[in-house]
Amino acid sequence: MSAASSVPFIDLRTQKYDRQLRLWAATGQSALEHAKICLLNATATGCEILKNLVLPGVGSVTIVDNATAQEADIHNNFFLEASNIGQSRARSTAALLQELNDDATVDFIEESPGQLIHEQPEFFETFSMIIATNLCEKDIVVLADICQSIGRTLIAVQCKGLCGVFRVQAPEHTVIETHPENVIDLRLGCPFKELEEYADSVDLDALDQTDHGHIPFVVIILKYLSLWKAQHDGQSPTSYSERNRFKELIRAGMRTVDEENFEEALSNVWRLSSTETVSSAIRTIFNDYECQNITATSSAFWIICRAVKDFVENEGQGQLPLPGKLPDMKSDTPNYMKLQSIYRKKALADFAAVKERVNGLLQSLGLPTTTVPEMAIEDFCKNAAYIKVLRYRSLKDEYSIGPSSEKLTNLDEDENMGFYIIFRSAEKFFAHNGRYPGAEGGSNNEDVKLLKKYVAEMLAELHVPGPETLLHNGLMDKAIKNYVRFADKEVANMAALMGGLIAQESIKLITRQYIPINNTCVFNGLASTSSVYDL
Repeated sequence: MSAASSVPFIDLRTQKYDRQLRLWAATGQSALEHAKICLLNATATGCEILKNLVLPGVGSVTIVDNATAQEADIHNNFFLEASNIGQSRARSTAALLQELNDDATVDFIEESPGQLIHEQPEFFETFSMIIATNLCEKDIVVLADICQSIGRTLIAVQCKGLCGVFRVQAPEHTVIETHPENVIDLRLGCPFKELEEYADSVDLDALDQTDHGHIPFVVIILKYLSLWKAQHDGQSPTSYSERNRFKELIRAGMRTVDEENFEEALSNVWRLSSTETVSSAIRTIFNDYECQNITATSSAFWIICRAVKDFVENEGQGQLPLPGKLPDMKSDTPNYMKLQSIYRKKALADFAAVKERVNGLLQSLGLPTTTVPEMAIEDFCKNAAYIKVLRYRSLKDEYSIGPSSEKLTNLDEDENMGFYIIFRSAEKFFAHNGRYPGAEGGSNNEDVKLLKKYVAEMLAELHVPGPETLLHNGLMDKAIKNYVRFADKEVANMAALMGGLIAQESIKLITRQYIPINNTCVFNGLASTSSVYDL
């Protein structure tokens, strides 16, 4: 066989998207390629968001904007050229965005976003996500109601000068693949029967020096744990001092000072502290109404979740399904393969039990067993300890009721929360004056005074104590003056940064991988800080 024929064939699409496939795999890429995005207003920030969605291969994007490109747009938007001045902003930006990736479809509609929102709400039903940039509050509140009623994700974006705010409103969002940093589950604190039997079968004293140095650390810990329990009435080392004494017990078993497998055992003693795999966060999900009350309309996530809950209470004996993944460790091939086989067989057995429970639930609901894909069950079993459920508060609630009072307690120290208040207050300014603070047609000094007035009104509406004191606080006063200096303009570097942040959150929501924010993010370019608030 020639060297060329032995090289596996990798199709062009896989080569093109290789880096991102390593992040969210084929399932995530498929979700991205089927997504339909609508951008309202082809602002600099909006175009940067789309750039970061078009490049990885989003299915389609539609730009809605009836404005013509002005000279000011050319200065901050890399997707507009000097020749575009006086032309349709939607058409011009769509043309350059399409050049980034032929796999994505970039379309445009030369209509007013506000008019579509108020006169054609059904327009938004064809999209999976709507991204609205620099829409006034009157329009964004109506759009949020539309998106909530049709079950679509909305990301509302405001970017002025060196500060930006974006707010996510989405239907219930469940995540199986959260991609935590430490996903290794070895069950050392609660070993299963087959693992204990294998560890018991190893006689460390009978091994020669070479074999002694190639026993996996998992076996070493379990062997000495058995010895410890025999000396301590069947109890495992729990306290810090006990674990230190347990380490000394292991260290005494080393035949040389540099046995790597024993060193690995010493560095993994902390794993004994985990005797239960079901965290309080997972128990909360198991006790959720959606998990307790499965119906024919329940999503695959909740059906599998209920099956896993039932598994934990029965076959699992209080433990979640075993993921079955082993880390690299000092060992020879036969010992490692044997240990890997034990973990793999246990993981497959747990998966089979959960799958049987899923099928039982589906049959009881009168649904075919193909309703829930086998791959989804397998992924859930591998990630059961880290699943996540997010429920987003509606913009209507936030704007009509306001954030809870405890979220607004540190306004005298939290400049980023101050900017959130200022962005909200600027909408009051716009509603009364037909322009934003600092925009053409006004005086900066007068706008600062007016904006302070609206900030005071906003603080009163939100029941923040001592609004007058806060307004004279140096931090809030400086933030108000800086907002006015932004002059209602976007700057290219801030647009690019915000575009990256928002596109990243969009991809998390589209692929249902990693954990998106809930629900508001403020980026303060003046201080180079960001804050996420659940408002």
